[in-house]
Amino acid sequence: MLSSIDMALSAERILVVESDPDISDLIARQALKPLGYQVSVAIDAASAIRLAVQAAPDLIIANLVLPGLSGKDLLVALTSQGISAPFIVLANKGNETDVIQAFRLGAADYVTTPVREAEVVSAVERVLKQTREGRAREQLDRQLKQANTELQRRVRELTTIFAIGQAVISITDQRVLFEKIVEGAAQVSEADMGWLSLRDEKTRAFHLSAHLKLPEAWAKKMNQPLDDGMGGLVALSGETLAINGDPLKQFKMAQLGKSAVVVPIKAQNEVIGLLAMVRKADRPIEQSTQSLLEALADYASISLVNAQLFRALAQSADVAQKGEKRRYDRFEGLRREIQEQVQAAQYPLQMLLSDQMGSLTADQRKALNTIRIALERMSLLTSREATKPLRRP
Repeated sequence: MLSSIDMALSAERILVVESDPDISDLIARQALKPLGYQVSVAIDAASAIRLAVQAAPDLIIANLVLPGLSGKDLLVALTSQGISAPFIVLANKGNETDVIQAFRLGAADYVTTPVREAEVVSAVERVLKQTREGRAREQLDRQLKQANTELQRRVRELTTIFAIGQAVISITDQRVLFEKIVEGAAQVSEADMGWLSLRDEKTRAFHLSAHLKLPEAWAKKMNQPLDDGMGGLVALSGETLAINGDPLKQFKMAQLGKSAVVVPIKAQNEVIGLLAMVRKADRPIEQSTQSLLEALADYASISLVNAQLFRALAQSADVAQKGEKRRYDRFEGLRREIQEQVQAAQYPLQMLLSDQMGSLTADQRKALNTIRIALERMSLLTSREATKPLRRP
């Protein structure tokens, strides 16, 4: 049995419908009010319906015999009005048939008359305990559904983040990648539209590079400077900025919606781009959502840095290729010159050895033969090098 303190804390409202003032006084004043219940009394069905509609009770106690409408009629009438409070009927002994009908109509319990205080309290606590347990189960169900909904939302967000990460690795076309980043950002932020702008290195202005569902007047600024008001502040501060409601009206963003966030895309602590999301509804962008958007902005930054590194490597490779070509050309020129000189030296040497220019001593002939052999070897070596498949740059 609940203590009077517990009952006072709960302060449930009970409506007693009884035409006999002695019975209603016993139930309301003597039995229930001392336990902390808020008790109202109606003497007939019409006034009971009015009181129940004005302030929905947690429990209704009604006599089956009432002036005008009966207790069973009252139960039907309250149900039709959407009053779902549990119903305890008061019935004289011997009226089991009426009690059974009342149960079929939805009554939760009954008390026989003449009424005894202990029986009333026991029935009330029994029915209200069931009601509390039912409400606790409903609340638990709502909490479980809410937790499940939140979990599903988190899974969708993480799936989106993972997909964008994969896209950064696999997609080489930055235009396509930025479109996917904007689309993913709109999903995780539940935004109605969004865009990504990149800083032009010459003008330092931020140009629209990708967008989702922007109105035509804004979308036509593709690859052109886009000034939304908030972006300039974010570019200066390097911090995410989220605004909703009346404060947003001072920015051009207010033309698009009532809640907006701009996230910086940074490389080496320098803002090189902006990621903006807009909600039409006046609903603030949560801190957790801002963190997800910052993660997507990091992906965009990684892509931009990778592109810069790729261009730098390509330029280095081009310089190296040109240097290799110059070395190859020098080598080819030197090889041809050596062959020409060797061929030029072989002819007079051959004339000397054939005694066409006078007789030679044995030592002179030996020396000239040594020179001839060396020149032949040099000629053969350069010829072999000429026939090798040299790797051209």
